[in-house]
Amino acid sequence: MMLGHAERATILVVDDTTENIDVLSGILRAEYRVKAALNGEKALRIARSEPRPDMILLDIMMPEMDGYEVCRRLKADPFTAPIPVIFITAKIEVEDEKHGLELGAVDYITKPISPPIVELRVRTQLALYDQRRTLESLVRQRTQELLATRLEIIRRLGRAAEFKDNETGLHVIRMSHYARLIAEKLAISEEWTDLLFNAAPMHDIGKIGVPDRILRKPGPLDADERKIIETHPKMGAEIIGDHQAELLSMAKEIALTHHEKWDGNGYPHGLSGETIPLSGRIVAIADVFDALTAQRPYKKAWTVAQAMTILEGDSGSHFDPHLVALFQQVLPQAVEIMEKHRDPPRPES
Repeated sequence: MMLGHAERATILVVDDTTENIDVLSGILRAEYRVKAALNGEKALRIARSEPRPDMILLDIMMPEMDGYEVCRRLKADPFTAPIPVIFITAKIEVEDEKHGLELGAVDYITKPISPPIVELRVRTQLALYDQRRTLESLVRQRTQELLATRLEIIRRLGRAAEFKDNETGLHVIRMSHYARLIAEKLAISEEWTDLLFNAAPMHDIGKIGVPDRILRKPGPLDADERKIIETHPKMGAEIIGDHQAELLSMAKEIALTHHEKWDGNGYPHGLSGETIPLSGRIVAIADVFDALTAQRPYKKAWTVAQAMTILEGDSGSHFDPHLVALFQQVLPQAVEIMEKHRDPPRPES
């Protein structure tokens, strides 16, 4: 945001000569807060502290660490990189100026300095810096809004598919949380875990293409019906399609592979072991656990203990045994999620 009169910008002046600092401070003090450093190390400490300076006026010829090295270190640190740097120096060769600008400086003021030039250059670069920060803030805000909208669409599409055989659609909420619990135990990365959590609700989007008479059938499926329902992973992958976006790419991966089995007897491709993507192996556990513990038109809810008996019994055949063990470790948190997002009671038939 633009700096108003009530919040004056802070200028850090870096020079190994106190007289030069005094001169620049005298020029700037009426309009800005001025901090000073007599060497590069102190300048870096001040720049990395809160609140960070809004601009740095930096001498080049200093002992121990010259201004070029100070600028290089400032630009290498993500926290200080955005701070505009103006070199104040007696070095007036074109190559010197070119080198400074290549390091990331925004301007160059030569000594002996002219007060009007200093005032104008500082004011201009601060205005550009404020404008850039304002634009970056707007871009971040708009990006967050677009991301939130995209995530909400994905969640609602996932719930739309779930409404086909579960009127509340809360299955996708619970199982995505279960999947995140397992991923967190793997400690891969926060970014990957978030992708999994946000992509998991799309795992059964292919059910949109399965007839209700099959999804809602109260008894066992016959062979033909089983073949039809086993088309939903491929159908889901086709609905999501191919995308460069990591979120949709993972959603497709999960939709296609969450019914594969560790021993190779799953569908649609009969993948086995670690050839099944990790996302699909995680969601397989989360999906089955919730399917067992939730009431459906064709079954009553199983207890947590009964569901875990199935998961543990199928560890190494249906499920990745390492992931089943991790899910056992987070079971208390999973039960809390189950209670928080429990389906409302169904009316008695």
